[in-house]
This record gives sequence, C-alpha cells and structure tokens, in this order.
Amino acid sequence: MIGCPDTGRIWGGLVRDHHLTPLDDLAASVIEHVRPLGFTEIMIYVASLRPLYLVPLPGQCDVYGEPLNRVAIDTTLAGRAYRNQEIVQARPATDPYVAEAAEPLGSEGPRRLWVPMLNGTERVGVLGVTAPVVDDTIERIANELASLVALLVVSKRAYSDAFARLVRTEEMHLSAEMLWTLLPIRNFATDTMTVSAGLEPAYHVGGDAFDYALDGGTLHIGIFDAMGHDTSAGLTAAIALSAYRNNRRRRRAGLLDISDAIDEAIAGQFASSRFATGVLADLDIRTGWLTWVNRGHPPPLVLRQGRVASVLDSPPDTPMGLHLGPAAGLARRQLEPGDRLLLYTDGIVEALTPDGERFGLDRFADFVIRREADGVSAPETLRRLIHSILSYQRGQLQDDATVMLVEWRTGRHQKLAL
Repeated sequence: MIGCPDTGRIWGGLVRDHHLTPLDDLAASVIEHVRPLGFTEIMIYVASLRPLYLVPLPGQCDVYGEPLNRVAIDTTLAGRAYRNQEIVQARPATDPYVAEAAEPLGSEGPRRLWVPMLNGTERVGVLGVTAPVVDDTIERIANELASLVALLVVSKRAYSDAFARLVRTEEMHLSAEMLWTLLPIRNFATDTMTVSAGLEPAYHVGGDAFDYALDGGTLHIGIFDAMGHDTSAGLTAAIALSAYRNNRRRRRAGLLDISDAIDEAIAGQFASSRFATGVLADLDIRTGWLTWVNRGHPPPLVLRQGRVASVLDSPPDTPMGLHLGPAAGLARRQLEPGDRLLLYTDGIVEALTPDGERFGLDRFADFVIRREADGVSAPETLRRLIHSILSYQRGQLQDDATVMLVEWRTGRHQKLAL
C-alpha cells in the first residue's frame, strides 16, 4: 500500500543516484526509485522556454509504449496544474484519443494526479502519477516527489544542451542565446517579497534585459533596454547587466555611481555610439522604502488595491553609454505592504496591431490589475500578459517587450504570491 514504504529512504536513494545520472536518464531513475510507492504511469514534464507547452523529459513512454508528446499549458489538466499551482485529479483515460476527465479530490478508484513541480516560486513543470487510491497521504507523497524532482531537474539543466533543446520550440538567435545565459530565473520569492519577470520575443530578443538580487535586507532590481535589435544590442545589454552586477558586488556602490559605471562601460566599448536606458532600484524589504534612478527609461508604476496608485516619475537622467555626465536624479518612495511595483520596457506599451492600434499603458496596467483581482499568481499573470501582447501583434513583436512585477508584503500581507 502507498505510504507504507519508507519515503525518506526512497528520497535519499534518489538523491544519491542523481549525482551521476545525466538528465537524459533522470526520468528512468525516478521511475525506478519510486516503484515501491505503488505509483504507475509516472510522467515528468518541464515548461517550454516560451511557456505555452509542457514537454516530457527524454526516454518516457505512455502505457501503449509510444513516446510522450508535449501538451498545451492552456488547454489540458496538466496545464491547469501548472497554471494554478495546484494538484489536479483526473480519471485516467483508457483511450489515447480521449481527453482526461477532471475529478474532485478524494474521488474513489484509480486516479491520476497532476502535481506542479516548483523550485521556490519558479514553475519548473508538472509531475503526473497514477495511484490506486487517493487520500491526504498520497497527495503529500506526490507533492514531496514533485518538489524533489523539480530540484533534480534544476540542478542539471544549466549543464545540459539536451535540456536547452528540449524546452525550445524555435531556433534561438545569437543575441538571445547570450542574454538568456546571463539572465536570472524569472520567478523568485521570500516571505516578504516576490519578483516575477517576462521577456519576449524569447528566441529573437535583442537588447532587453532584467536583473535582481537579494542582499541582506535589500532587493536590487534592474531593467535595461539597449538601442537596436541586433547582436550589438545584445552586447550592449550584456555589458549593462555585467557592469550593474560587478559594481554592486565589488564596491557595494550607490545607485547613482552604479549607473555612471554602466555608462562608462558601454561608452568604453562602443565609443558612445550605443546606449541603454534603464531603471536601477533598491527596495528595503524591512521598511518598504524604494530608492531608484531612471536613466531615460519609462517610469515604473505602483499598483495598490486594484488601481494605479502612482507613476514613479523622477528627475530625468540621460541613457547610459552616451557619456553625457553623471547621474543626479536619485528618488525615494515609501511603499505600503501589498504594493506591486511594475517595471517595463517600451515594447510592452508600444506594441501595435496590424491596424496601428497601440497596446498602451492603460491596457497594460488594467491587465495586471484584473489578474490580481482574479487571484492569479504573479508568474501566471506575466505569462498571460506576454501571450496577450503576442496575440495583439499576431505573434510578431516590433520591439523587445520585458516586464518585471515586484511585490512587497509584511505581516497580514504575507500571502504566498506564487
């Protein structure tokens, strides 16, 4: 019976073996180790780079011996588990051409569980298992297994070309290859803050980049938009990102000095012929004080209780790379618990339909506010936003589009904004 085996021993054996298990063999290793639990039809899916699909890890087959196919995130039960970050229970389909039927948790008889695989707040993918019965113990074990498998996948993906190919649905351009290597994961959270980011076009991005890092009680946030859409734009963004991190870590410099260092770095490489706009910000997660400098970039928004509470206008400074003088415009604002800070590049609001209609700032802010009112998580909100903008432009963006959503919360506002 499931639950009788020593799950600690099973988890420990899986961890020990994973050290020398390549990603291509990870699914087979998981299936072998969890056999004593009584689960059948174990399936491991990871999210595609542009999160439209869940794609199976290599070497997996269905009950008919056929290789598993990718499944859509927006139209399947597995996708629902991914979107809502909840266990979804289904009656296993006996016909490969018949869709699964959702079942309420606690239904009797064999059931398939689709369980989100999370690394912190990053949605790695979904685990599917079929159990002869389902109760609280089974759900707990399935959750533990999904969490462990997520960690195992994350530990191997950075060193696996097989994984990179697996999650791509298009060919990656050179500039995008460079920038995705430098960017942090798109979702991160603690009990007092959440960061989520989205970037498109995923396979052709030119000069957009984002960064964040937690240093004690300070959350560092940066968003950049480099001139152009070619490889030089990617190099400009890479220099901006690297100079931001280097000066932040090496000197623990202030925001004005860091933005000046980025200006120097880009100008030194391109002789003042290239530039990047950007917002650099520090959020004190203990007090909610936000400090920022804006180098020629669209001003961030503060969302509060279902409305745009403020536009973070500040004294304008020149873009970085033109060497036109030091930055002077440091600004501060006190956030309230539960506030969401929305940073973006102009490709978000300037997206155009084939008829020339702009997506616009109001539509952008309203989209995010409505998803929050519906209880949609920050990562899922941005996933839907990016796909809405792509749909608005018939899948062809005229400019890179990047957005960051940062929530600060304390006390009664410490909700799990996954």
